[in-house]
Amino acid sequence: MSAPYDGYGQQSPADVAYAGQPQEGFEQAPAPTAPASAADHGKKKKRGYAAQAYDFGAGANSAANPQPAAGAQPYGAYPQPQTPTYPAGYPGQEPQPVAPTYGAAPADVAPQYGAPQPQGQGYGGYPAPDAAYPAPVAGGVSGPGVPGAAGLSQQMAGMNLGPGSQPQAQPGQAARPVALNQLYPTDLLNQPFNVSELDLPPPPIVLPPNSSVTPSPDANCSHRYVRSTLNAVPTTHSLLKKSRLPFSLVIQPYGALHDNDDPVPIIQDQIIARCRRCRTYINPFVTFLDHGHRWRCNMCQLTNDVPQAFDWDAAMQKATDRWARHELNHAVVEFVAPQEYMVRPPQPLVYLFLFDVSYAAVSSGLLATSARTILDSLNRIPNADRRTRLGFIAVDSSLHYFSIPKDDDENGDTNMLVVSDLDEPFLPVPQDLLVSLSESRQSIENFLTKLPAMFQNNQSNGFALGPALRAGHKLISSLGGKMVVLGASLPNLGIGKLDMREDKKLLGTSKESSLLQTSNSFYKSFAVECSKNQVSIDMFLFSSQYQDVASLSNLPRYTGGQTWFYPGWNAGRPEDAIKFASELSDHLSSEIGLEAVLRVRATTGLRMNAFYGNFFNRSSDLCAFPAFPRDQCYVVEVAIDESLTKTVVCLQTAVLHTTCNGERRIRVMTLALPTTTNLADVYASADQQAIATYFSHKAVERALSGGLDAARDSLQNKLIELLQTFRKELAGGSMGGGLQFPSNLRGLPMLFLGLMKNVGLRKSAQIPSDLRSAALCLLSTLPVPLLMQYIYPRLYSLHDMPDNAGTPDPETSQIVLPPPVNLSSERLVSYGLYLIDDGQTQFLWVGRDAVPQLLMDVFGVEDRTQIRVGKGSLPELDNDFNERLRAVIYKSRDHMSKGVGSITLPHLYVVREDGEPSLKLWAQTLLVEDRADQGMSAAQWLGILREKVSQR
Repeated sequence: MSAPYDGYGQQSPADVAYAGQPQEGFEQAPAPTAPASAADHGKKKKRGYAAQAYDFGAGANSAANPQPAAGAQPYGAYPQPQTPTYPAGYPGQEPQPVAPTYGAAPADVAPQYGAPQPQGQGYGGYPAPDAAYPAPVAGGVSGPGVPGAAGLSQQMAGMNLGPGSQPQAQPGQAARPVALNQLYPTDLLNQPFNVSELDLPPPPIVLPPNSSVTPSPDANCSHRYVRSTLNAVPTTHSLLKKSRLPFSLVIQPYGALHDNDDPVPIIQDQIIARCRRCRTYINPFVTFLDHGHRWRCNMCQLTNDVPQAFDWDAAMQKATDRWARHELNHAVVEFVAPQEYMVRPPQPLVYLFLFDVSYAAVSSGLLATSARTILDSLNRIPNADRRTRLGFIAVDSSLHYFSIPKDDDENGDTNMLVVSDLDEPFLPVPQDLLVSLSESRQSIENFLTKLPAMFQNNQSNGFALGPALRAGHKLISSLGGKMVVLGASLPNLGIGKLDMREDKKLLGTSKESSLLQTSNSFYKSFAVECSKNQVSIDMFLFSSQYQDVASLSNLPRYTGGQTWFYPGWNAGRPEDAIKFASELSDHLSSEIGLEAVLRVRATTGLRMNAFYGNFFNRSSDLCAFPAFPRDQCYVVEVAIDESLTKTVVCLQTAVLHTTCNGERRIRVMTLALPTTTNLADVYASADQQAIATYFSHKAVERALSGGLDAARDSLQNKLIELLQTFRKELAGGSMGGGLQFPSNLRGLPMLFLGLMKNVGLRKSAQIPSDLRSAALCLLSTLPVPLLMQYIYPRLYSLHDMPDNAGTPDPETSQIVLPPPVNLSSERLVSYGLYLIDDGQTQFLWVGRDAVPQLLMDVFGVEDRTQIRVGKGSLPELDNDFNERLRAVIYKSRDHMSKGVGSITLPHLYVVREDGEPSLKLWAQTLLVEDRADQGMSAAQWLGILREKVSQR
């Protein structure tokens, strides 16, 4: 069985919280830190767990990760994978090297992509690159830790940066030859993929010297914000087509939920220089002419006048240094927009909450938990300009409006006004339904405190969502804003009524795709209407029975919202209540943008061809967002319409939006990429994570239009196509007994396998359609680091983790995680303890032969049958290993350290290897490299690929 354990109506075995678990409040506890003596203590513990495992009769006591054969070459341009092994000192085990400290440089680290190798070394049967091949000049890559930033010193040479002066080579013109990333073929069969490769940055962007007007390390866009599937762009459409690789951008304009966590330079003076013809914003890759009085657009080459105030500080009334301006030094900037960028005055932040108050919502505790969470989050809702407004509608078989008075109205009480006419819902009073958070704060608090009691005895099973949405739209459409739907039932009354259409006989068949498509056209057409009026919708769905997520998710999909799904949720389980309350509170605190549009401009010859994500495509190249979230990414496919004659092309993403504090701004992100006529350069500079993200969006589109089989087949066929092209065009048609692919794309087959095995696309007759639809929502919105973890989860070996794991790194103060392990049951030993984490759910796997001391340190019990399995949390025990373990679990949830914003708080499930079968099977479905359900193993997958490639 591959459906989640706490699926429709199922109870987790652990319905009781651990003793000592924090119950109050919804804030996540900070990760504990280990005492100074952790290292010595940890060594003793590690030896103890392993030695006792041997004495306990664990059977074959071999290392979890076998060492490669002596003298084996490092594969590709990657570091040799490190094998975590036990220290010597317990019976029956030959002495093994201890795993190196995580994060420390291995003794013999092979160079990163593109670095020349010592002569005589080959890769996968290929001769080594010529030693005389020039090393790449890795300029133009921004962001701390990104390879290539050091190459900027070469850009600085020969660049006189006095006002009005110019670099010696103009952007786009032929400069001295620059070696792009080198191609390192490897053999996927003989040099297996190692999960640590997914932590490598994309191949560096290698620009010619002097490509930007300043030597700033931030002149080119960091891959945190925009990453291209190709970091060297083919000069012609025919070369791109020949490569079979996609050319697209993965855009994530924000790196955190809050500005303070991800500061971007803000240009306050409202001097915005743009090209007269193509409307490109001035950026580090333009060219200044005529002693600095004019500038040439790097997109369309038109010459423009520099604004008179460009070098003048109006506040200080003095001339400024042009070369210090943010827009010439930073690829990612935010302009404060002047009046002409506004169609109307900036709208206030508006939240309209639609509460399901049917029997299902009241009895599960959803209404009470929602009201309490909003009450506790009022201080977190952005309100710096004191214009934020809130409104509330309760929905069962009628619509219940609430007229909330201002705090200074002494005679004012909140009045509930009931409208039973669902066909033509009307607003019962003209004002007081949407109230100022500042002016009515006390009244709002009083209302939220009393709300659960108003419906505590409600027996109605009706949920008139469609009429409520129309009423809400009528209420806020003049302003715009967000509708937050909190629903625990299938909408069953009025317009938008949905039927129970889940049919288990269809699951796993070709007809299953019909369950993933919307069953009522109202939801899409209404969402498009909302988009026109700047109304965004978020869905929080909690039904313990079928709720038709496929239909309801259309509302967020076209309005820039998100669908959050909580199957089998019940407030009686503290873990359920804490997860939802944490996520809703973080969601409300996020500094979203309002009435936003996104557009991508590019060098002449490039065209934006297709757009993927949650928004409405208003015109051929304009994406409309009534609200712009901070925890989603977007994919834009790029077409090459004309031959590219320049050595560098640029793509600029602009997001025009109103901040939630009432300021109109434009976030601009400029990415420069080198061009090439060489297919090897294209493959050597391909970004496997961006490619996997692109095909994730394509697979979701295919699943919804053509079915799950078609989506999986398209992924397999695309990978075969890429392998075949590489073999034919770059490997001389030879297989050499293996499966050749570039080192920088070695993870792609496993990412595709993970995508095909993901709950959204997996072939199975056990996955409820709601669960599948919710997974498809994630596959088409998650930012790249979280998407990679969702399709290829993280597996950490905990019982033998390095001594510094779970403790703060001395330099960064960040908790150190153990090295990740490939997702295969071959890596699991029977006496082990493991964490499996896909970013949405965490599993703590306890081996069937785990020793009593390990169980005592982690769970406070000696007998594993006493462990509370299922949804829960770890007890807080007073020992070093328990503290480090909890620190690792908390750190694994840390989205900010991955450079993304997210509100998700994963559930933790404790799984015993010899325990609950359905829970064990669920955890095992995350082991992507194993054979499970109807899916193939990694070895079978590579075998099939090789067979198909050799046939063509």
